[in-house]
Amino acid sequence: MTRPRSTLISLSDTAWYHCVSRCVRRAFLCGADSVTGLDFNHRRGWIATRIKELANVFAIDVAAYAVMSNHYHLVAHVDQQRALAWSADEVLARWTQLFTGPLLVVRYLSPARAQMDPAELAAVLKLAETYRARLHDLSWFMRILNESLARQANAEDDCTGRFWEGRFKSQALLDDRALLAAMAYVDLNPVRAGMAPTPEVSDYTSIQERLGRAPAVAPAAPAAAAVPAPAPQAPLMPFDATGCTPWAVPFGFEDYVALVEWTGHAVHPAKRGFIGPNEPAILARLEIDGDAFISLSAHFLQEFGSAVGAPAQLTELCERRQTRFLRGMRAARQVFRACGQRAVA
Repeated sequence: MTRPRSTLISLSDTAWYHCVSRCVRRAFLCGADSVTGLDFNHRRGWIATRIKELANVFAIDVAAYAVMSNHYHLVAHVDQQRALAWSADEVLARWTQLFTGPLLVVRYLSPARAQMDPAELAAVLKLAETYRARLHDLSWFMRILNESLARQANAEDDCTGRFWEGRFKSQALLDDRALLAAMAYVDLNPVRAGMAPTPEVSDYTSIQERLGRAPAVAPAAPAAAAVPAPAPQAPLMPFDATGCTPWAVPFGFEDYVALVEWTGHAVHPAKRGFIGPNEPAILARLEIDGDAFISLSAHFLQEFGSAVGAPAQLTELCERRQTRFLRGMRAARQVFRACGQRAVA
């Protein structure tokens, strides 16, 4: 049974989420289609670019992403406090980067503001609060991301109709270990699919970008000329090994790269079964079973449902949602050896 999005994305539970959107009928609308012979790989660059453009507008940070031929993954952090600290003027300036807004807002952001009466100003401030809520809403982020990309692709194909399968899927990441597993799963998608031999050459992934080897993004096709010019892009979230910085990934970057490379040797189709002799230190620190983590890296979406975390975190979420069951409890017990890991902010 489909659950309301408000119960799946709750900032009181966690600020971290893993999101997935798939092309309609899982067609290769962002890759090489073996049936038609058409190649749409350049659209993967569109998606990667648009994700970071929207992150520059929203109070939402990107920890990891991977753009595949028929779907994409995103690990995002929602920074509600940042949005609440913005002034009304900044909120309106950000929102109007995405939409023109009603005439009242256009006047407010122009010299004509001096002629506006108190009732008009109050109406604008009320609109600003509506936009503020949307600018830290993951559903609005994904809605604008998917809609703009669908319009751009349909313009290129000179067609109409759905581009994405439906509403995006999301998983709440309840603790540090869930976040680590989700990021590694996302960054290793092309390696696991056999599209790339190593993480550093897996195009349109955050791990390749972090390692400084991302390819240049192809320009939009002439048919998509109505699409606005490229906007400023937000950088990926930094890493902080101390875990004390609220707007950073709570791991050391070197530790994370070592984990991704180690896991990649085991999940690549041509290398399965080969695991280096030494597990990355980050697994021991977070009390994660190495063998189970390798298995999870290949079946993350299948093993967990709408939330990922240690057994204790899943149990607490069940109580808050007033449900009796959450898919993933058995996997959590296998992978996360201890239950006392703190939740991520």
